[in-house]
Amino acid sequence: MKYKLDKVIATRPTKTVYCDNGKTIKLFVENYSKANILNEALNHARVEEGTDLNIPKLVEVTTINNRWSLVTQHIEGETLEKLMNKHPEKEDQFLEVFVAIQLEVLSKKVPLLSRIKDKFRRKLTEAKNIDENTRYELLQRLEGFKNHDRLCHGDFNPSNIIVTNTGEYYIIDWSHATQGNASADAARTFLLFSMQGKDEIAEKYLNLFSEQSGIPKKNIQRWVPIVAATQMTKGKEEEYEFLSKWIDIFDYE
Repeated sequence: MKYKLDKVIATRPTKTVYCDNGKTIKLFVENYSKANILNEALNHARVEEGTDLNIPKLVEVTTINNRWSLVTQHIEGETLEKLMNKHPEKEDQFLEVFVAIQLEVLSKKVPLLSRIKDKFRRKLTEAKNIDENTRYELLQRLEGFKNHDRLCHGDFNPSNIIVTNTGEYYIIDWSHATQGNASADAARTFLLFSMQGKDEIAEKYLNLFSEQSGIPKKNIQRWVPIVAATQMTKGKEEEYEFLSKWIDIFDYE
């Protein structure tokens, strides 16, 4: 099927997202990893088929002008991030909704997804920009965590939630989905807020998630150095200084 690529929804370093005829077209840059694209499509399909969560339907994986593309059902609405920016006076209310959605995701199980501990172990083992002693200590900490099987989004932040004009919400971007420990997913969200300079929201989020989930804050905080280290393996030099301060494994003892 041919798509018109004249309505841009979002632009990212590795892709541009378009809308056409009720479809969202995520068009990747040339030479983007075929394996990563197919893995994202597989993750999306497994979550779509294995849960009753509101997520856009996967339509097809295709190529457009020799570039790989993922096509999904288009959900009309605004991201929760935009709503939070528009209505700062409702920040606490939006955070309540945000945490409730995350807990709904974490209540699901998708047994065919990769395990988060396996993914993190691989990333840490292959890391070239983390010193040997730190890598060893982080791997030891990782091995000490129990194996859980909660559905973890892996990039759960307000920009990945679309709210329709009827108040329904849809969760998008399942490229990092795994099964594992809810605390790891919460640690990732906390770090994402912090990386955006939203320290106050990050702390509010952490307190609220701990309160609503019944998971002690220290359990989530113990994952933060590991999550920061796996983020550092992406090789974004502009993030190194910020992430390095979170990798000290003794911070949350």
